[in-house]
Amino acid sequence: MREFLLTLCVTAAVTYLLTGPARKFAIIAGAMPAVRDRDVHKEPTPRLGGIAMFGGLCAGLLTADHLSALHAVFQNSSDVPALLSGATIMWVLGVLDDKWGVDALVKLGGQMVAAGVMVYQGLTVLWLPIPGVGTVAVTDTWGSFITVALVVISVNAVNFIDGLDGLAAGMVCIAAMAFFVYAYRLWYGFSVPDAAPAALFSVILVGMVLGFLPHNFHPARIFMGDSGALLLGLVLSVCMISVTGRVDPDVITAQSGGSQTTAVHAMVPIYIVLLLPLTVIAIPLADLILAVVRRTWAGKSPFAADKQHLHHRLLQLGHSHSRAVLIMYFWAALLAFGTVAFSVDRTERLALNVLLGLLVLGILMLLFPRFRPHAPRMVERFVPPRYRRSVKVRDVLTEETVKEIADGSIPAGVTASVADENLLDRIGTGAHALRRHSGTSGRSGSGAERVSRSTPRK
Repeated sequence: MREFLLTLCVTAAVTYLLTGPARKFAIIAGAMPAVRDRDVHKEPTPRLGGIAMFGGLCAGLLTADHLSALHAVFQNSSDVPALLSGATIMWVLGVLDDKWGVDALVKLGGQMVAAGVMVYQGLTVLWLPIPGVGTVAVTDTWGSFITVALVVISVNAVNFIDGLDGLAAGMVCIAAMAFFVYAYRLWYGFSVPDAAPAALFSVILVGMVLGFLPHNFHPARIFMGDSGALLLGLVLSVCMISVTGRVDPDVITAQSGGSQTTAVHAMVPIYIVLLLPLTVIAIPLADLILAVVRRTWAGKSPFAADKQHLHHRLLQLGHSHSRAVLIMYFWAALLAFGTVAFSVDRTERLALNVLLGLLVLGILMLLFPRFRPHAPRMVERFVPPRYRRSVKVRDVLTEETVKEIADGSIPAGVTASVADENLLDRIGTGAHALRRHSGTSGRSGSGAERVSRSTPRK
């Protein structure tokens, strides 16, 4: 486990340190597309975050190659060269799309080429565990087809959910953590060496995302762009192929003492983990289907942009940008780790009770969008203003500003923002807060009226 932690830390540190230079390069290169109608952010933001992620991927693999416990992955498997080849092709394709834009069909062709290169180097599905049937060996043609399909689906799924700051990166991180937990259990719990590449790639993927997220949380300073989304989707698909289509169930049967019942119980997550990335993005995928139906029913093109997607609806319900992202994190983690929990012996009932409790909690989070937790008063000064119990106007307005309010000497022609109007509705004017008003409360006085109509606030 120490080797995995070291690999994760190195990957995260390199990705974090490279994100700043990648942002400056994106600004210089002009990889800052204009804001579209369906975008949530208000100003152009640089992309090319995938440059830092690709650097973190290379650093993580280089570190693991020099660790004795993980060096066997590079010697006994061709997965690492295949991953690097496919990741390079996918990363270059994403960089070109971030800078100049690439046609959808050309992008799809590039994704299939990257998957085909990995298949040519030996990264392919060899067999599939079918419930009730057992292990079914697939031919080379079908193995290649399934591998390419999994890569294309995963890549486009990650690209699709990249709609809010930190959303795609966080959900990929959750999926990668679930993959690592199960692959690590197969490797050390059942002594299955074929699960080692999946465990390594999963922990590197977690490090890539954790290093990038501090720059990508709302308000994001840089977007991952297609260079990052396509790269994350490819690494996620490689983890899925390694842990699902290459782990021999007969080995688990032997490690289980020859008991078919115990082996079937242990193989349950292998059946489900094939669909784990799709399970993580189940809600966004349903939103895509609803969007197509909604636009077609209205007589519009299915590809016409609008603001009726899931994250837009969460914002319209009253959830903040950060809370909308955290809600989707919660549901993704509930599905992913709930699936993995059923693989642990004698925990089905406990896992089901915990899942039901978390399900109720998730529903409550959706029903109370305006609830905000408040920090204790003794630590209010150390937390952001939105977590404080009250707003002290005395800390915002100076004595000179109050005199200008009272004298009515604020220059006319300047309008206040909607947020400032709402704030004044709740707390009144600065003169009222400092008890220098004319006897009226809130914004009913003449001085308050002049402030609300002509004074900008910070």
